[in-house]
Amino acid sequence: YFARVHGVNQLIKAFLRKTECHCQILNLGAGMDTTFWKLKDEDLLPTKYFEVDFPMIVARKLHNIKNKPPLSNPIIELHSEDTLQMDGHILDSKRYAIIGADLRDIHELEEKLKKCNMNTQLPTLLITECVLVYMTPEQSANLLKWAANSFETAMLINYEQVNMGDRFGQIMIENLRRRQCDLAGVETCKSLESQKERLLLTGWETASAVDMMELYSKLPRAEVN
Repeated sequence: YFARVHGVNQLIKAFLRKTECHCQILNLGAGMDTTFWKLKDEDLLPTKYFEVDFPMIVARKLHNIKNKPPLSNPIIELHSEDTLQMDGHILDSKRYAIIGADLRDIHELEEKLKKCNMNTQLPTLLITECVLVYMTPEQSANLLKWAANSFETAMLINYEQVNMGDRFGQIMIENLRRRQCDLAGVETCKSLESQKERLLLTGWETASAVDMMELYSKLPRAEVN
């Protein structure tokens, strides 16, 4: 988990540096992620930071934000206008938006993002961490195509399983099935190659992938120790 968070953070910061923070970030299936607040603390916020998840998850997160000043204050501080839009499934402010939507419904997703001033001309970083695997390959392909075609300049960070055909992968799938949780998109998680291929097939110009062992071997030694 440390390697995962470190790896994703490194890529986010590289994108922010490259664009000098003149960009937007779309965290799709963000859950309870706190990256927005970490970036604010480090003075590394993009022009706008968007999060999307199921309405039920968003309602829970908004409840936390509303009731915890360390979460709500940074959003209010950055919001220069009079009103901050917030209801059960959406929060829209100047620098941060959280939207309740189903990623399988592209039309609804796009409509809600545009209402919150998503700018397709700005360099855009999309993040999906353990999200696509819960969709069918067709549904995730539609989302990836939309992402590849909607923005002038875009980069995608996808954190997801590989080697799902080996014994360890099979046991993971069986354990999840026993808990009534089926990984609908498991066939795209065969290998690093299949992960790269799905991006190239959905309109992305280049794709690269590393496994977590390689990433872990590149972590700062002092941190590992």
